[in-house]
Amino acid sequence: MTSVEEPIALDPFVTDLDGESAALRAAGPLARVVLPGGVPVWAVTRHAEARALLTDKRLVKDIGVWGAWRRGEIPMDWPLIGLANPGRSMLTVDGEDHRRMRALVAQALTPRRVELMRGRITGLTEGLLDDVAALAAESPDGTVDLKAAFAYPLPMYVISDLMGIDPADHPRLKVLFDRFFSTQTPPEEVVATLGELAEMMARVVAVRRAEPGDDLTSALIAASEDGDHLTDAEIVSTLQLMVAAGHETTISLIVNAVVNLSAHPGQLALVRSGQVGWDAVVEETLRFSTPTSHVLIRFATEDVPVGDRVLPEGEALIVSYGAIGRDEEQHGPTADVFDVTRSPNRHISFGHGPHVCPGAALSRLEAGVALPALYERFPDLALAVPAAELRNKPVVTQNDLFELPVLPRPRLR
Repeated sequence: MTSVEEPIALDPFVTDLDGESAALRAAGPLARVVLPGGVPVWAVTRHAEARALLTDKRLVKDIGVWGAWRRGEIPMDWPLIGLANPGRSMLTVDGEDHRRMRALVAQALTPRRVELMRGRITGLTEGLLDDVAALAAESPDGTVDLKAAFAYPLPMYVISDLMGIDPADHPRLKVLFDRFFSTQTPPEEVVATLGELAEMMARVVAVRRAEPGDDLTSALIAASEDGDHLTDAEIVSTLQLMVAAGHETTISLIVNAVVNLSAHPGQLALVRSGQVGWDAVVEETLRFSTPTSHVLIRFATEDVPVGDRVLPEGEALIVSYGAIGRDEEQHGPTADVFDVTRSPNRHISFGHGPHVCPGAALSRLEAGVALPALYERFPDLALAVPAAELRNKPVVTQNDLFELPVLPRPRLR
């Protein structure tokens, strides 16, 4: 049993995320942890303290505040360097610079525009479900990898539409983002991966500059030319951020919802009967199996008290949403139970404060369309392997599986 005084080393292979999250909560609201690669940081593990820290101006995104960075202790080939220092974008700036960049993105993600995407999302969903049915018919035992066939392509197509990315780039982007998020990317591939991602995004910017469209990249370019002073580097970093967050989060949300409903058939029955809405499934999945396990990184500009501890000046803080989502102080004694009837269900799985995820409404919409359509087409959908055999990817920031083998059984007509 890990002492509360000992740092908790986050498992780079994510073999027991629930157990690790429980250990983080037991260590108190501010826990000392070690990221893969031996990088020591602090983690906030409780709901109330996370809400407070996410709006605390003493915590900033400027990596130059991090003492370990200033001392040269963080190598450029650290597997998580792209998440800790992803370039100048709305993710890595604060104050007026952050408000300026975020306002531009928000213009493309207004509630009206997101709702207008419903038809496109519905059409993509139906087409992908046709593919799932075809794959099941061709499979010797009827098994289909639902992640590869459905949960991955849907959000990738949607975010590509939004950002103006050619779908022909999807296969290479999948390879690069797998390396980008993984704790197991060899050091010699880290810098190359970041470079190639930047080059691909720069090409998208160049194409959209030459051929503007109704997409966010074109809007960012136009805003820059109209005097908002976004540099090409800022546009490229923002594009990469939006694509990364815009597909990974929704993949995990859809996959984890299916896993949870398969493990809790009584809960699925409540939804199928109409007693509980699919929006409740989405919210409870976000809380119980939050798509983002840990968000990297904020830095303390001065000593910041957290509970009975202090986050020291110059230290780094990660937000451990996997632990926070099951905080009994927020969600009561059933916090460790998947319950679609939970009400109220006030989680912060999309963040809180100035840096709250700008794509939260889009992700909710995608899952809210995809899940009922999936179970309408395949009402007896079942996992093809025991849940205990499902394997997490070696990604400490995402609650993500390698694959989701299912038996999609179509409705008999």
